[in-house]
Amino acid sequence: MKTVIRNASIVSDGNIIVADILIAGERIEKIGTSINLSDVCSMIEINAEGLYLLPGVIDDQVHFREPGLTHKGSIYTESRAAVAGGITSFMEMPNTIPNTLTQELLEEKYTIASTTSLANYSFFMGINQNNLEEALKTDNENICGITDDGLYFNNHEGILANYPEFLEQLFSRTHSLVALHSEDDTIIKNNTNHYHKRYGEDISFEFHPKIRSEEACLTATKRVLEIAKKHNNRLHLFHVSTLAEANLFENKLPVREKRITAEACIHHLWFSDKEYERLGAKIKWNPAIKTVEDKKGLLVALLDDRLDIIATDHAPHTLEEKSGTYFKSLSGGPLVQHALPTMLELFHQGKISVEKIVEKMSHHVAEIYRIKERGYIREGYFADLVLVDLNNEWTVTPQNILYKCQWSPFENQCFKSKIVKTFVNGNLVYDNERFHENNNGKRIKFEKHR
Repeated sequence: MKTVIRNASIVSDGNIIVADILIAGERIEKIGTSINLSDVCSMIEINAEGLYLLPGVIDDQVHFREPGLTHKGSIYTESRAAVAGGITSFMEMPNTIPNTLTQELLEEKYTIASTTSLANYSFFMGINQNNLEEALKTDNENICGITDDGLYFNNHEGILANYPEFLEQLFSRTHSLVALHSEDDTIIKNNTNHYHKRYGEDISFEFHPKIRSEEACLTATKRVLEIAKKHNNRLHLFHVSTLAEANLFENKLPVREKRITAEACIHHLWFSDKEYERLGAKIKWNPAIKTVEDKKGLLVALLDDRLDIIATDHAPHTLEEKSGTYFKSLSGGPLVQHALPTMLELFHQGKISVEKIVEKMSHHVAEIYRIKERGYIREGYFADLVLVDLNNEWTVTPQNILYKCQWSPFENQCFKSKIVKTFVNGNLVYDNERFHENNNGKRIKFEKHR
């Protein structure tokens, strides 16, 4: 069976061209004008006139909660929401239960995904003070990288950015990409004590960016960058949340040649501290959403290539887990279904081009992680594709939210662009709010050298 998508505005490699695209099996066989299929007996034909065809989004930072936390979400439920949002590949974090700290536990996640994930998948190897030797066994061709995101370094407190001596060991020995969450725990603790003494348990959510402050982010990021530059390691910084941090990164080299890369997340690009009064715990993330100036500055840093990619940090919790006081409500929230529509909304506002969105959500992710044959619309590549109507308004409601947690900080938001169809490995998985679940995604493969 072959599929031809006709008259689509194809966005790839910095260009937009109106053309046909032929899908044969899992891959793109041909791109051209007026593809003739008169000799093909079995064919599906899709008229995409007036629609935009984008390479599938690759999200390098999600928490899909399986195993151990499936009351919040599962690989099946969250990958389903992801493909509805145009995300065709994801990389998932190790802070499940048990934490993914052995190669055996890592492969167990792949086994689950192979039978349940509608999107393509990869899983990070977790690292803490007790498993350095195990983490160093990570296979670059089959695993996206090593991370501490969501994990405690010493089983009690802290993340890797606060342990420079251990970072020296890791960076001096590993050949894998290391991806880190960067905040200074001492500064956060001091800020927490200050506000707790002042307000007790009744701390307003508006103080979250004061507690997890710019200083906490900047101090840790400077420390990590100094060590990484010393060893020339492949370092990727997750969810940069401040303009001050963005100013630490360079844009002198093409992304593939950078040894240090960094990302911004959807919530830091869309929300600011002005929204805490309205949304409270629903926008409580770590690192915190910060000022309007930070929000604007992160977008500028993306446009001028100091920041390299856009991710979601999709981290669902139940509404019960997000309720209560500042100290009781958990940090994180669901995002994969609404990430691409949010960026396309910024396009409608004249803040970013569609070509740049594709570069930051697909092309550059593939280049940073050295993903094989994905992230572009090119002949011979896997047919991970998203067909988008840029002029089809819809509103986020409880009825159309697909996350297992059943809520979104974007509820009641009107988006001007709508995901029409999503193809994963040539299979039409999502089609105008209907799912075709006959085919699962595939394990993402990588180049050996990062």
